[in-house]
Amino acid sequence: MSVNRVIVRKGSIEEVVRLSNEIPEFDNPHTAEVYKDRLTNKNHLIAIAEVERELAGFKVGYDKFSSSSFYTWMGGVLPKFRKKGVAKALADFQEQYAIEEGFDSVILKTRNRHKNMLHFALKSGFEIIEVEPRVESSESRILLKKQLK
Repeated sequence: MSVNRVIVRKGSIEEVVRLSNEIPEFDNPHTAEVYKDRLTNKNHLIAIAEVERELAGFKVGYDKFSSSSFYTWMGGVLPKFRKKGVAKALADFQEQYAIEEGFDSVILKTRNRHKNMLHFALKSGFEIIEVEPRVESSESRILLKKQLK
């Protein structure tokens, strides 16, 4: 399948929940209530990627720290759309939003087992700033930060 054009737009919690349930790496996807609890009364962005009017992926971020860093919390791309520029389009959209909202960096946290996410983040200019070890090393959390402009 070749992707002609990725369209990224603001979306809804319902779309994110629907997509989350189709992403195999998510063992226990968050419910709409969890998203509402995290995002209510916070500057946030729900970005949805579409390819030929089909939902392809999402990225959700918010002002978690009440600082100059925007937290990219959850995101994923459906397997059939991977390695087609969808994740990059979502990241670019989110970074542009963060710049427009006055943030000077983006922070994300992932698990050591999500190697594709780690590779993507490092290739996209993020740097590892902290590691939270767990007994099972694949479950260790890795915090990364990217300076904007």
